Amino acid sequence: MSALQRSLNRIPWGYMARRLLIAVPTLLVIITVAFFMMRLAPGGPFDGERKLNAATEAAIKAKFGLDKPLVVQYLDYLAGIVRLDFGPSMKTLGKSVNELIADGLPISLTIGLWSMLVAIVTGTLLGIFAGLRQNTLGDYSVMGFAMAGISIPTFVSGPILILVFALSAGWFAVGGLGTYPNIGMSLHNMTLPVLTLALPQIAIISRLMRASMIETMRSGHIRTARAKGLSERDIILRHALPSAILPLVSYAGPAMAGVMTGSLVIERIFGLPGMGSYFVDGAINRDYTLVMGALVIYAVLIVLFNLIADILYALLDPKVSYD
Repeated sequence: MSALQRSLNRIPWGYMARRLLIAVPTLLVIITVAFFMMRLAPGGPFDGERKLNAATEAAIKAKFGLDKPLVVQYLDYLAGIVRLDFGPSMKTLGKSVNELIADGLPISLTIGLWSMLVAIVTGTLLGIFAGLRQNTLGDYSVMGFAMAGISIPTFVSGPILILVFALSAGWFAVGGLGTYPNIGMSLHNMTLPVLTLALPQIAIISRLMRASMIETMRSGHIRTARAKGLSERDIILRHALPSAILPLVSYAGPAMAGVMTGSLVIERIFGLPGMGSYFVDGAINRDYTLVMGALVIYAVLIVLFNLIADILYALLDPKVSYD
């Protein structure tokens, strides 16, 4: 049996099916709570400093179905969700929520995925380094950096990076997409938002990997490997690292979802038209359909990333069984 076949056999297909079935009522609860909270809150998408006349306001509400009873609006919205139709934006004229999500989601996903990739690689290396050099200057330096990374929020580190590397050094643009012809976001201009979003995750992952590495290096199977005369390099790469990385896999799923929602602040700081910016604008303008569409997408991503993390955990650790 090949390694690929053995890996496929360890995938918990039944568990995946159960998780996906559980996700349906979970998403329904999220949609229901968010829908009624938004509709019952004071104000509305067409309230402004200038009061609309009664005829105009009635026509607008009829266009968007806001003149119907609240329960009917809710059922209509659920029917649209089943068809993957999030409806028209109430504030962005001529645009549907599907179109706005299609414009903003790739930007948020790109920033989030690059940030997590940078965070996992950098944080893992720093954590291994600190764990193998416990209570040395290198260990203290990494942990000092980690404490600073956790303590400084992104709305502080982002402007500092802009000030130092964009305004002072002139190495990067202050904000915006910075696209090249027929290419998506410029990797060069993505550097600062990706780094800003990755810094707290690097700090957390490095602390997590340090603790896991220290515990693993003290475990019985590492002592057995040393007794067999294996080199330190083989002990670390073949025996310690596969066990030490398991807590990181468990953390990566929720962290990816957190990075996606954390990009709300980053996108505003760097002027990026991603899902986070649309979500904030929709909340400020009471654009019900846009906020609901963004919320549903975020909820689906959280479910998927957690499921992927569980599957990876099962593949990396043969002792884990979800059946």
